Amino acid sequence: MTETRILVVDDEHLIRWTLQKNLEKAGYGVLLAETGEDALKKIGEEAPDVVLLDINLPGMNGFEVLEKALEMDQTLIPIMITAYDDLDRVVKAIKLGAFDYMVKPLDFKKVNLSIDKALETHRLKKEVRHLRQERRGKAGFSNIIAVSPVMRQIMEMTEKVAMTEAATVLIQGESGTGKEMIAQAVHDLSRRSNMPFVALTCPGVAEHLMENELCGHEKGAYTDAGVLKKGLLEVADGGSMFLDEIGDMSLGMQARILRLIEQKTFRRMGGVKDVRVDVRIVAATNKDLRRMIFEGSFREDLFYRINVVTLFIPALRERREDILPLANHFIDRYNKEFHKAVRKISKEVEHLFMIYDWPGNVRELKNVIERAMILGDGDSLLLGHMPREIMPGNREQPAAGFDLPPEGISMEKLEESLVRKALAMTGGNQTKSAVLLGISRDSLRYRMQKFGIETARL
Repeated sequence: MTETRILVVDDEHLIRWTLQKNLEKAGYGVLLAETGEDALKKIGEEAPDVVLLDINLPGMNGFEVLEKALEMDQTLIPIMITAYDDLDRVVKAIKLGAFDYMVKPLDFKKVNLSIDKALETHRLKKEVRHLRQERRGKAGFSNIIAVSPVMRQIMEMTEKVAMTEAATVLIQGESGTGKEMIAQAVHDLSRRSNMPFVALTCPGVAEHLMENELCGHEKGAYTDAGVLKKGLLEVADGGSMFLDEIGDMSLGMQARILRLIEQKTFRRMGGVKDVRVDVRIVAATNKDLRRMIFEGSFREDLFYRINVVTLFIPALRERREDILPLANHFIDRYNKEFHKAVRKISKEVEHLFMIYDWPGNVRELKNVIERAMILGDGDSLLLGHMPREIMPGNREQPAAGFDLPPEGISMEKLEESLVRKALAMTGGNQTKSAVLLGISRDSLRYRMQKFGIETARL
């Protein structure tokens, strides 16, 4: 776990020195401040967990510091120190957000007990808040719809993996197969379930920002780094970190992740000290990592570290028994969301769903149902509600007037060129571009991600 750091704010040197020795002996990291102004600076730069704050300070008093400190960092735990057992002062401090108060001369056993209670209360509040906000309706397999034997087997394996202490789990499968939902289940079914599950989509973060996102930075690490910032790895301490599409991570960041797995430490940008965390890494990819190793774009040592336990999620076309149950699940969801009353899928649509290959997998099926529910009326999903790109006669239409050159072409480059042209013609409007290409907006986004196309750069 990350070392707990305590800021001691008192204008008396002897009290600061005595508290420092006592707290360091108890295993805490200690920061010192003599004035309120210095305390606020330390809070901005060092992000302590607890502050022992004297009320009677020269200049800015303890109440003023308390208010400003909690505006800067709402997770800070303040414990006030006063020379007088004054009920009015105590009430005021508690109303402003103090956890507890101590009266001089200090009893160090009581100080340590107060800090222990404060940290435990803070931890429990964090867990409850996280459970309410992040895991509502996501426990275990509650959101995974699967009747096919292959997916039932995957779910059994997921449960076994979750209960182990494996530091890493690798999930492989095509885009849209539900890798993040399996990652969430690994977390929810584990002993870490009451701690954070933090997800990061690697292609969604620019390479030059990835280190800052994961590791955070020290104050002054770069021009705009005015205060210390904790990265996602620290946020996930005690829980799980989901790295989606890890194959898109740079070699430099791969080295940092390898160090984290092996040593459970990392350094913030601009930092010289190691930060220790306890995080299970759940990685996912739709790429062939072994081929990437051969090509030199993925570290072999990292691959063997994350490939200890691997879950392969099959494409939707390989588990067709799940198509209709999934479709009905999405209908139920959007009935509630859109206040609709769709009760069934027509036989023609059922047949269409079962013969279509779903290149975008579960994500594409979800998109098709959502679109149909928005545009359609009545109590049934009909062929007329379906997008034309999934209709049998519209799946592979050659461009009008296009002649295949004698030397042949690259289908990948042709597809990328058409996507770029459509976006250029519409000024980057994804909805209009999807119409021009005869595909759904979700399919367009999938191809933009596939080819690394950013609208702003067209």
